[in-house]
Amino acid sequence: MARAKRERPSLMDAEGTMAVMQIPGHDHQKPREVTLEEIRAVLGDCQLCPLGQTRTNLVFGVGNPHARVMFIGEGPGRNEDLQGEPFVGAAGQKLNSLLGLAGLRREDIYIANVIKCRPPSNRNPQPDEITACSPFLREQIRSIWPDVIVCLGNFATQFVLRTEMGVTKLRGQLYQTGHFTVMPTFHPAATIYHSDWLPLLENDMRMLGQWLADHPVQE
Repeated sequence: MARAKRERPSLMDAEGTMAVMQIPGHDHQKPREVTLEEIRAVLGDCQLCPLGQTRTNLVFGVGNPHARVMFIGEGPGRNEDLQGEPFVGAAGQKLNSLLGLAGLRREDIYIANVIKCRPPSNRNPQPDEITACSPFLREQIRSIWPDVIVCLGNFATQFVLRTEMGVTKLRGQLYQTGHFTVMPTFHPAATIYHSDWLPLLENDMRMLGQWLADHPVQE
């Protein structure tokens, strides 16, 4: 018997709007209404999936709560799990060096991951883990309400763009998803092992910088 197709968690619901997670003290919350601290409080010592039993630290996210650009990765690695902060290992150092190509600094952006806990041995996140974690990521996005979402790697790209396609086919251009301009690109960690991808990632970061220059903040 054919296996039923599992519904892919995504940024938008089937009607093209962002699903809302109920946050205590808020009814029908609007973008930027709920603070990141309130979302983190709801997340608490999350045990919604088995990763809660194997993590060292939950890795919520870090950065400017009013960022124009939000970066979304896959999930915490070993260093992130130990320190409780995203992108602090080799991939984080690589990302820091690339931000200047877009005219950005680390303190300008916000960084989070599709899942908040490290999978054992850095394996890929499983669908049930993404499903459990995705409401918190959606609320982080709603709280920050960035102009641009940069999707680092396949899992972030497929989550945000509701697609089965891989980042290698989608990178190199910008997409509009509701309010957000979305830029899929390679995860910095991937360029450590695929050096030929690094110039492509660099080109994407320059494209991001050009978009920001062409769309200045309105006073």
